[in-house]
Amino acid sequence: MEIPFNITQLMVMTVICGISAQVLAAYLKVPAIVFLLLFGILAGPDCLGVLHPNLLGSGLEVMVSLCVALILFEGGLNLELRDLGKLSGSIRNLVTVGTLITLIGGGMAAHWLGEFPWPIAFLYASLVVVTGPTVIGPLLKQVSVDKKVAALLEAEGVLIDPVGAILAVLVLNIILNGNADLLVLFRDLIVRLLVGTVIGVAGGWLLGFILKRSQFLSEDLKNLVVLAGLWGFFGLAEEIRSESGLMATVVSGIVLRAAAVPEERLLRRFKGQLTVLAISMLFVLLAADLSLASVVALGWGSLFTVLALMWVVRPINVWLCTWNSGLNWRQKLFVCWVAPRGIVSASIASLFAILLTQRGINGGDSIKALVFLTIIMTVFVQGLTAGRIAQLLGITSKSATGAAIVGSNPLSRLIARLFQERGESVAIIDTDPEACAQAEREGLRVFLSSALDHSVLEEAGLESMGTFLAMTNNGEVNLVLAQRAAEEFAPPRVLAIFPKDPQANTTANQTKINQAFVSDWSLKDWNEYLSDGEVKLGETELKSEGLQFQIAHLQALVKAGELAPLLLERQGYLQVVSATQIWQAGDRIIYLLYDPTPKLLKRLSGSSQSRLTLEKHQVVEEVPIPLPVLEPVLEEMEIAKNAKVLQPPVSR
Repeated sequence: MEIPFNITQLMVMTVICGISAQVLAAYLKVPAIVFLLLFGILAGPDCLGVLHPNLLGSGLEVMVSLCVALILFEGGLNLELRDLGKLSGSIRNLVTVGTLITLIGGGMAAHWLGEFPWPIAFLYASLVVVTGPTVIGPLLKQVSVDKKVAALLEAEGVLIDPVGAILAVLVLNIILNGNADLLVLFRDLIVRLLVGTVIGVAGGWLLGFILKRSQFLSEDLKNLVVLAGLWGFFGLAEEIRSESGLMATVVSGIVLRAAAVPEERLLRRFKGQLTVLAISMLFVLLAADLSLASVVALGWGSLFTVLALMWVVRPINVWLCTWNSGLNWRQKLFVCWVAPRGIVSASIASLFAILLTQRGINGGDSIKALVFLTIIMTVFVQGLTAGRIAQLLGITSKSATGAAIVGSNPLSRLIARLFQERGESVAIIDTDPEACAQAEREGLRVFLSSALDHSVLEEAGLESMGTFLAMTNNGEVNLVLAQRAAEEFAPPRVLAIFPKDPQANTTANQTKINQAFVSDWSLKDWNEYLSDGEVKLGETELKSEGLQFQIAHLQALVKAGELAPLLLERQGYLQVVSATQIWQAGDRIIYLLYDPTPKLLKRLSGSSQSRLTLEKHQVVEEVPIPLPVLEPVLEEMEIAKNAKVLQPPVSR
């Protein structure tokens, strides 16, 4: 009973270490693989000696195979095909030409810098052609980057894994059997990819058919059916042709996503949770199985090999494969920088080390050590700096500018002009021809269509814009439009004018939709004020000195119906004000101030204008407010003055 008990203890400690690493990474907002590697190495035989993966024997290989299949299936299931359409050429190039570039460049670097024999050098290069969704996915959740860049990196990570795994096996066969016929190598690669693709397409379609027709199955049981199915397709593909199973799992996930099965979101959540568990266990076990002495023994040449892979081979790869992609140089530079290796490299390297040792071929342990050195360096250097690099390059989702506004009315057109005057792209969408014609006369880009039309939102450029604002006269319609935009395009800021209803608010919170401007706000009234010329357009900046009183005064004006905050400029970014906005010192607020001066008096004084201009109102406090209105607001501010200051809402 001692060995089973030891294995039980091993699995328990592995799960504890893995989940602890995930929790710590989430708290510190860094990629989880950083702590997974650290915890695994520290708990391994070379340090604390808590984990001994060798107790699993060949069972470790089984765990790795099944978990990697699950991880790649989940990666395929999360791929957004719409986002990949415009990048299909670049993705194809990265998976094909890019693989060849990394294979040749990595092999040359390992031979000339690391002093490995040519066969072992190219075996190493075949192991590191993959990037891997196990690292890219969590990294992009921590670093919210431009949508195109995120889609390209995610697709590359998912699709290149099976290609790299098959390529690595073929290179290993050449080393073991001495067969260096390139035509045979290429044929075997294509056959394995085709077998995996065919089984994946058939399996994904079958799963979609079952989920749509099997109404008698509970949601929990449907999730388990999918789990059993993906492992079944993986096993079938491996039985027909070895190393084709990974391709089958990726393709089946993509096909199942395209099938649009009911409750797809619940399925993806379940698979995502299993994937987190699988990644946590695998990285800890494989890191614990690593010999630190073998890594140290590699020497400086191997360190330079990894640096050449990161800073020479990867940039050449990306710039050639994205030549006509439409990505700007900042986006390409970020893609060059982010290419961390993951679980597929680690798992296959561990397996190859065993096979080479069994055949009496030297270099197995060195290959494994060099692959793990590559993983460690790419994860730590690129993973920990990705957020900072994205900010320096200005490609974070927070940096996204422009706005798509649904509803052409006086207020929406005013907001559109304010964005446009800042040089940002703006589009107004409405179904009313007369309202659209008015917007065109004001020099705005207009789409005469329904905002429920995905192609219209795409043509308007919402996928690259920072703000979606629904402000038609129907609050329920606004909420539906905002939900669709959030689900299909996920812009950083989604706002809508909708009624203050508990049920509506619950729905909005679930989809991260913010109520625009202020609660209980009458769009109709302010449009009338604008049409009648009974408003002033002003701006003010909140100062540190007297900040609480300034905020109280603003809120009192809002409650009295005298002021409507429209836009907020913070840290150089212009945003639509939300109803839950918390003000900070340094905020620049653009607002409308109700000014019911008689029209005749305005004309006589010469103040009547056909178009509002922005005026400096440095001290909004000069506007008189009745004391009964101001006192409750000041009391609320006193209670909440120690509350945490929140940042403006940003993307996922």
